[in-house]
Amino acid sequence: MVHEVLEFILTDLSGVYVDATLGGGGHSEAIWKRLEPQARLIGIDRDGEAISYCQKNTSRSLDRIRFLHGEFASMKILLTSAGIDSVDGVLFDLGVSSRQIDAPERGFSYQQDGPLDSRMDSRTTLTAEDVVRTHSEKELADLFFRFGEERNARRIARAVVAARESAPITTTLELAATIRRITPARWQVKTLSRIFQALRLEVNDELGQLQAGLDSAASLLKKGGRIVVITYHSLEDRLVKRFLKGPEERSPLPFMPDKPESPFRILTRKVVTPSPEEIRANPRARSAKLRAAERL
Repeated sequence: MVHEVLEFILTDLSGVYVDATLGGGGHSEAIWKRLEPQARLIGIDRDGEAISYCQKNTSRSLDRIRFLHGEFASMKILLTSAGIDSVDGVLFDLGVSSRQIDAPERGFSYQQDGPLDSRMDSRTTLTAEDVVRTHSEKELADLFFRFGEERNARRIARAVVAARESAPITTTLELAATIRRITPARWQVKTLSRIFQALRLEVNDELGQLQAGLDSAASLLKKGGRIVVITYHSLEDRLVKRFLKGPEERSPLPFMPDKPESPFRILTRKVVTPSPEEIRANPRARSAKLRAAERL
């Protein structure tokens, strides 16, 4: 959704912009090409491998583009340390990058054999294996229902606990096999996606990070500055929608507190989704939803 991102985020081509989820640098590259020489671009990622990849694969002048290794929840602190106190636009492209999914050793995919890891930042200690190994049956069931919206959460949690009593579950395929044994074939893909999503959200505190990141972005944006957020599942999208719209949107998530009045003007009254052509070119984009707003 590069075209849509550029359409919404760019207001001042000589301004300061933040790609809060650098990933492989695709969006940063597109934004950079549109900016004037005096503009600045900051790329943030909690994944050190993403930072290294973009540093090695960019020929851009580093006095105008800055890569910062850290959580977007700490965006304000990171930018202040870089001498930046306000920006013209912030982009969040949430979820897991293709480079992370395609690396078995990162443990994000149930389709490849790798350690049950799922950490976006290798400097943190909690892994998906720790969650599967230490959480009680009730805790696992609550996690799978809350963060995976999985209807059979209790049954799956019971199966996981029973399986780990026989032998430790340490790899992605071991966990996937446990879930497949109790799930009808036609529901296996969706169920596995939900369970692995739930583990990833827990390990990386993704919803807590998102809330803090949105708060940071709001405090940094100049009047007339834009925020653009691309989400990939309903929990993220509900949180973003509610954040941008303010208290008239009562939280559908019981664990999220009510928000004060929104400082934004909504630019996407109807959520923006990928075109059929983009989905054909990149099937992983099929669940993407883009929302944008302007700082009042």
